[in-house]
Amino acid sequence: MSDPSYRIDVDSIRRAFPPGTEAPPLLLDFAGWLKGRPWGSVGCFDLRGQFADTAPVFDSSPLRDKFALFMRLPDGSAVGAWYGEGLDRADPPIVGLGSEGEYDILAPSLPRLIAKLASQEFERAWHDLAPNDEVECETVELAQWLARRLSDVGLAPVEEASSDLPDFRGFVDRWSRERETYWANNPMMAELGWRLAAHLPKAKNPWDKTRFEVAIVGAQYQARVMRSGPQSFKEEKAIEPLLRELRDDMRRAQPELGLWYSMDFGLYADGRVMPRFDYDERPTIDDVPAELSEAKADLARAPRPERWVPTWLAAG
Repeated sequence: MSDPSYRIDVDSIRRAFPPGTEAPPLLLDFAGWLKGRPWGSVGCFDLRGQFADTAPVFDSSPLRDKFALFMRLPDGSAVGAWYGEGLDRADPPIVGLGSEGEYDILAPSLPRLIAKLASQEFERAWHDLAPNDEVECETVELAQWLARRLSDVGLAPVEEASSDLPDFRGFVDRWSRERETYWANNPMMAELGWRLAAHLPKAKNPWDKTRFEVAIVGAQYQARVMRSGPQSFKEEKAIEPLLRELRDDMRRAQPELGLWYSMDFGLYADGRVMPRFDYDERPTIDDVPAELSEAKADLARAPRPERWVPTWLAAG
């Protein structure tokens, strides 16, 4: 049996870049070079795009235009370009968002990231970016390809860049603290916690919570409490107007995101509600995919940039 090859989705990579910013030709060429090669031969990853919404950062949907995540690691970590304040949008640093809370600048630029893959500089930190010992290593071939690619477009060989880069971990930590404070003091979340007080977790540990899942698409609505699987609960209808008001308020605050389709949140023992929102995946309501006509009505009411329209909706 032959070794599996790298999984590559160029369309999702293009879509992951913020509106007005295109995927770099070097990245697309690297995807072409990688296609068909044994998985792990230059690192253990897939080239597939994703939005910041699904990155391992708290409440990351509002950061969608600050990242272009184009690489996924086996543990759920993500790698991509960071379009932070004051950074060169034509040549942004490449960062890693780790599933275990690692937030690092991996390379000052895309060429430097590929050069580091070729020289096996990730054998200690971010070891999934190092070749897999069980397949034939192709990092020498990658280094040769990169040198030819840069020469063909008239660029000098990659050199080590200055370490004068922003504090990426500080940015993520600050964002997470500010968003936790925002939601802890949000009046709608406070009311939601009050209305669901009967579901407060019995234990008093700070990390104990009761989980809820919500789906809203047009006129469709469903809310479930997660207890040995999703369960209906008596307050489901009573909280619907509040959740719809929250959805509209969030659209007004950041209109380019449109309207979210799903929300899951934890109700903690102290009454805090900490939410996460999904603007992309098609939810199921009563075990059936949400109606396309209802999603189209949402899109007409709250338009988005073309590449932020979900693929399932654009295809419908």
